Amino acid sequence: MTNAPTQDLVFTHTFDAPVAKVWRAWTESDALRQWWGPDNFECPTAVMDVREGGVSLVSMASPKLGFPEQYSTWRYLRVVPLERIEYVHNLADKDGNTISPASVGMPSDFPENQIHIVTFKDLGDGRTRLTVTEKGWAPGQMAEMSKMGMEQCLEKLAGALTQ
Repeated sequence: MTNAPTQDLVFTHTFDAPVAKVWRAWTESDALRQWWGPDNFECPTAVMDVREGGVSLVSMASPKLGFPEQYSTWRYLRVVPLERIEYVHNLADKDGNTISPASVGMPSDFPENQIHIVTFKDLGDGRTRLTVTEKGWAPGQMAEMSKMGMEQCLEKLAGALTQ
């Protein structure tokens, strides 16, 4: 077994919205469906159970691009309202059962049991600084795709927060 190097992907975005509104966008089903998924993707499923020990089932799909609905679970390790969400991300089936990335055609460098940390910083002027950290990516194409996807998601979130 080799100990291949990994990297954390860190994304920071400042939103022109109060922290409570940004928090709701990450924790409420209807709000998450408005922005989750990269460009040309939608979020058909968002069953949220945001509490320590809770598990959310989230999906993304792109009928336009011929990409079928793909599910993920977010199993929450730590939740500090309006400040921090830590969860373990895994691919899943439509019932929320964890599946291996290889079973849906993902390359071997797609991480399992990946820790995500989302922090919310109230800037005191009606704006919020959000930081998302995805831990343990192997350098390569999958990490780059995840980086592009999260950047697009955060841009979509910025648009959703103005509505």
